Amino acid sequence: MKIILNKKKLRKMIHNEKKLGFVPTMGAIHLGHISLIKKSNKQCKKTIVSIYVNKSQFNKKSDYQKYPRVLKKDISLLRKTKVDYLFLPKTKDIYPSGVNKNIKINSLKKKLCGKFRTGHFEAVVDVIDRFLKIIKPKKIFLGEKDMQQLKILDDFIRKNHANVNVVSCNTIRERNGIALSSRNSLLTKKQRIIASNVYSFLNTNKLMVIKKKITIASLNKKVLKLGIKKIDYLKIIDINKLTKPFIKRNKFKIFIAYYLGNIRLIDNF
Repeated sequence: MKIILNKKKLRKMIHNEKKLGFVPTMGAIHLGHISLIKKSNKQCKKTIVSIYVNKSQFNKKSDYQKYPRVLKKDISLLRKTKVDYLFLPKTKDIYPSGVNKNIKINSLKKKLCGKFRTGHFEAVVDVIDRFLKIIKPKKIFLGEKDMQQLKILDDFIRKNHANVNVVSCNTIRERNGIALSSRNSLLTKKQRIIASNVYSFLNTNKLMVIKKKITIASLNKKVLKLGIKKIDYLKIIDINKLTKPFIKRNKFKIFIAYYLGNIRLIDNF
């Protein structure tokens, strides 16, 4: 695995790569990331992973500061997955002239997490747009755990990077059902049990909600009683109607964002 620290060296190193897979991350590598890498290794000749904690997409300075940073461990894990390139850019490589305040993205940005994280999705799209311009991959691999983000990025990339294919990858879960996330490392043992119970309860009752035998409002009350601090949203949505072009076949998922202490978790299933 070749580790590259600036974009000039990266461009020289990969300029002849015709079938490059790209896995963007903010580090704290877990099995979810590794599943994306394995998919890239199968579908592409070579794989590049980036680690960059993008400050502009954090709504709170404290969240940015607390975000887990374990670079030595990440490098060790990535070597084992046979990654070809690891890109560790500095902010000046990604934002030589500051953020793009005029980036245009899908109206889905106003829903779900968008209601609670002003400017978050614009910042995510902005940084991915910059990485794609630097790397010029054939495919980018994104996880379905961040379904709203995936749909927004897919729409933007189709419109602005016609040569890049978005590959959506299944959510990877722990044995207790919790969706793998870098934030999970911040959870206490008790909080992990509560998160597992939230997933189990909602997954068990999902079909009842779809059939309208249970209301979302009643689910909301019962989830709060499981021991969580606050729910930002709990909705059931047809993901085929999230972004155009709409698909006629219904595919409903439960979407939730909630707090365990000061840690905000999201999931969909």
